[in-house]
Formats: sequence, structure tokens, C-alpha cells
Amino acid sequence: MSPVFPMLTVLSMFYYMCLRRRARTATRGEMNSRRAIESNTRALPINVEIVQYAKEVLDFSSHYGSENSMSYTMWNLAGIPNVYPSSGDFTQTAVFRTYGTWWDHCPSARLPFKRTPPTFCSQDYVELAFEEPVYPTAVHILETYHPGAVVRILACSANPYSQNPPAEVRWEILWSEAPTKVNGPQARQFTPCIKQINFPTNLIRLEVNSSLLDYYTELDAVVLHGVKERPVLSLKTSMIDMNDIDEDEDEEKYDCGMDTLNKQFSIVTLREWPTNGYFDKLPYELIQLILSHLTVPDLCRLAQTCKLLYQHCCDPLQYIHLSLQPYWARINDTSLEYLQSRCTLIQWLNLSWTGNRGAISVSGFSRFLKVCGSELVRLELSCGHFLNETCLEVITEMCPNLQELNLSSCDKIPPQAFNHIAKVGSLKRLILYRTKVEQTALLSILNFCSELQHLSLGSCVMIEDYDLIASMMGAKCKKLRSLDLWRCKNITESGIAELASGCQLLEELDLGWCPTLQSSTGCFTNLARKLPNLQKLFLTANRSVCDTDIEELAANCTHLRQLDILGTRMVSPASLRKLLESCKDLSLLDVSFCSQIDNRVVLELNANFPNVFIKKSFTQ
Repeated sequence: MSPVFPMLTVLSMFYYMCLRRRARTATRGEMNSRRAIESNTRALPINVEIVQYAKEVLDFSSHYGSENSMSYTMWNLAGIPNVYPSSGDFTQTAVFRTYGTWWDHCPSARLPFKRTPPTFCSQDYVELAFEEPVYPTAVHILETYHPGAVVRILACSANPYSQNPPAEVRWEILWSEAPTKVNGPQARQFTPCIKQINFPTNLIRLEVNSSLLDYYTELDAVVLHGVKERPVLSLKTSMIDMNDIDEDEDEEKYDCGMDTLNKQFSIVTLREWPTNGYFDKLPYELIQLILSHLTVPDLCRLAQTCKLLYQHCCDPLQYIHLSLQPYWARINDTSLEYLQSRCTLIQWLNLSWTGNRGAISVSGFSRFLKVCGSELVRLELSCGHFLNETCLEVITEMCPNLQELNLSSCDKIPPQAFNHIAKVGSLKRLILYRTKVEQTALLSILNFCSELQHLSLGSCVMIEDYDLIASMMGAKCKKLRSLDLWRCKNITESGIAELASGCQLLEELDLGWCPTLQSSTGCFTNLARKLPNLQKLFLTANRSVCDTDIEELAANCTHLRQLDILGTRMVSPASLRKLLESCKDLSLLDVSFCSQIDNRVVLELNANFPNVFIKKSFTQ
């Protein structure tokens, strides 16, 4: 046979791989990405493109605004733009609760879970429903202030308006990228190049990471472009990047690892190899240490190689700390069932964002905790909308050693269910942000959980009398170090006095957007004098904060690291200079919308105190 034919065969295979690569996935990044070189796709036959704004906001993890208002809330993402193309800080936009790394450097900061895959960096999310299911051709995100937070866009196969829920819910990543630093806070239309999917969707999810931002990102609207009929690609490729082949293989490995997670956990038949290489000559502990650096999907794959590594990968010591949040889209009852035998010694468990739309049932969650809950110390369940009263009852019964419980944004739990938490007397951290906890249940929790050190009650709108709650904290929670009362509507100087007198170990206090607190009552002066250990104090949007309060902080709270006095009209540059000179550890000072602090003052303070990030927001 002519030597030409083998060469033609090789070239044919190479060309087939390249075409398969281009047909299976879209280019990554924006249109100017290196991967997009000379790639030209066109849909055949031509469909009429449908352009639609979000009809409804279905779910989200956090927002800056109030539960009873539209200002700075995620609900502003529904409908046509309110602000774009204007730039600046506007109340009509959607804003998440945090930005930057400041929240990682305060007393309430939590230790991260190990084994988080490098491709997962999401901190918050919002899910949007559109009127018509389409095959997406483009997604436009209108960002009006400090853009660059969006790191992932996903599409769901489930139609939120369908009367018949599907047997299987699929999520596909349309686009993802690591966080990037965008130069300047100006508005932009962000249009990444998205991957083509094989099902129509009218449910889009944005995931964000604001760690590189200098201030809160603000989103105005999301536009979904798509066609009703599935497009067939016609490809013209004049240049192939060899690195694309390797990237494709890595992506397939990751998808395979999670798509077949349940299957891999259940595998019991392994190949018979004559030897285990050199691994059987290593100490057991050393192999365990090496494997501790692998992600969960990697452990699943490695378990299929030989019996020795199967034994190591299934050892409960590998699952002392387990975060399933990065795999939220694929975790279900079957996953938990297969993990049970491996998690008998688990101490930290992160199930945040998992289980929604029926993926995890109450019975499946209960079965897992009955087997694996006895050693649990930390349980993260943020945005777990499958949770109900039965789940909380099981947690309190099966987790006697529990010290940390995160129920942030679990807004489907009924109010009476929170009474069960009072049974966990060992609790040191409790996060109830955006839950329906009521006053009676919270009083019971505070009475019986006297070991509490960190408590978050931000945006808990069903509590009628925060003064009574503060009085109970002062009487029972002497070890409290951080307290979040963000947007509590009725705490007064009386409650603050009780709190400051009883909880003198407080290092962090968030009283942002608490309109009933007035500086003229002496409440802030009282805080400064009785809480000398304060490192973080947020008095956001309290118009009455004055020079006297700032000077008291400078005199008594010299360990202060973060101070937010956004919106005050009563603070002068002179008092801020005293504060900056006294508090040597201060790293964050937010003076946005402080009428006496103009840009000239901020520039002067920045020059004299370069180690302090002084934020001055604006509106155009």
C-alpha cells in the first residue's frame, strides 16, 4: 500500500477531531478571546431570533436591598432596563450583599473548604425566568456600576411555567471564566460568547464573584437571544489551536466525572492488575495525604484504577471535610445514598445551593444525616429550598455535636420550624439571613444556645421587637463576637444599651440600614465606650452619625479595621482624620454619599493614609 494512505488517514482523523471539537462547544471568553481566531458559525436553516428580557426573578442567594422594597434588590433584574446606559450607583438596579475581600478579613469570616475545584469560584447567584423557551444564541448582561463580577452563565432544561415538571432537570454551562478586574466602574453591555446547547431554555442562572471589585456590582437587566428551532452549525475553520484539543479532553473528564458521579460511587468490580505499581510500598498515611489534595470527581475516577486505591478513595478519612456546593447541579438523593458509607466520620459538610427542584428529598436528606450526622460540627445549607420542619428536626436529633449551622436564604422553611434549633445547645455559629424566623423561636434559641459566638439576623423581617431580642442576647449570649442586624427595622437605643452592656466581647457589629437608631440618643457613643474590641462596625445609611460618634470611636475602639458610615451628613473631614490617626489597623472606610466628604477630601486622606481603602461612591 502506498505510504500516502496512512498519512491521509491520520490527517482525516485529526480533521475529524477538530470539527467535532468546534461543533460540540463554543469558544470560551468574549469575542476577542484567543480561542475565537477565525471561527465563523452560522445557523442553518435561518430562524427568526427572539429577543426577550427576564420575565421574573425566581431565586437568588443574597441582595443588598430590603425584603419589603425594590431598592437594590434582585427583583430589579426583571423587565426592561431602568438605568442602562447610565453609570453610577442607582437604587433601581440589582445588587448583591458583598464585594471585595473585606468579608474574608473580619471576625465572622469562616474557614474555606478544601478540595474546592479551581474552576468553581462562584459566591452568589440569581435565577431568571423568560417567557419563551429558546435555543440561546446570545446573552446580554447590562452592568451599570463596577462590572466584571459575572463568572458563569447556565441554562436549565426545566420550564418554570410548565404544569408538568420534568423527570430530569439538566443544567448546562453556557459560559464560564475566572474573575477578572475591569478597569473603571462605568456601565457596559457584557456579551460573552456562549456554548450551543441541545435543549431549549427559558431559565438562565448567573453566578458571580465580586472578590476583585472595589465596590458593589450593579446589574440592570438581562437579555436572552434565541431561536425556537435547534440550529444546525455550518462551520468555516481556517485555523485550529492545538491547545483546544487538550482543553476539550479536560472538560470532558470533568463533565464525565460529575455526570457519572453516582455510578462511580457504586462501582464494586475493579480491573485485576498484577501489581499496584509502587503505591503498595508507600505508608498508608502517606497515600492518604496525597489523595487529600484531589477533588471529589478525581477520587471517583481514581477509585476505578485498582483495589488498593479503591480502598484509599473510599476511606472515611478522605471525607472529614466535604463540600458538594461546586457540584450543586448534579447532587441528588442517589448521590447522598452512595456517599453514606464514606461519610461516617464527616465533620464539615457543605450542601449549599443543592437539592432544589426536587433533586434532594426530605427523606433522602434525613437518611443521610441519620447515618452521617453524629460527628458533624459544621453544616452549610445556604439556599437549600428543599428544607422543611422535618429536616430541622432531624438535624437537631442526629447532629448532637453541631457547632455551626448556616441556613442563609432558606426562605421556604416555615417559621415554627426554627424552634427545633434551640435543642442544639452546642451551637457557636448560626446564620439566619433572609429566613422567616419569628420572635418566639429566636428567643428560645438565644435562651438555650448560650455558647453562640457568631449570629446573623440580617433581613429577618418577621421579628417584631428587636429590643427584646437584644436584651435576651445581652443576658444570655455573653460570648458573642459578631452580630449581623442588617436592615432590622425596629431596634432602638434601649436595645443597643442592653446589647453593649451584656456582650462586651463583640468584635463585629452590623447595624446597616437600621432607621430607628438616632445618634442624638447617645446609642453610638455608648457602643464605642462599652465595646473596645470592635474591629468592624457598619452604620450604613444612618444619616444621624456625627463627629461626636467618630471621635468616640477614635478614642475607644483603636482596633477598628472596617467602618461604613455611608450616607451621613454630619461627619466632617477633621473627625475622620482623628479616626485614621488613632485606628492604625483601619483598612476600609466607606464614606459614600457623605455630604461633607467630597472627592478632594478623599484624595487628601488617601495621600496621608495610603493603607486605608477609602470608598466614595457616586451617581450620575
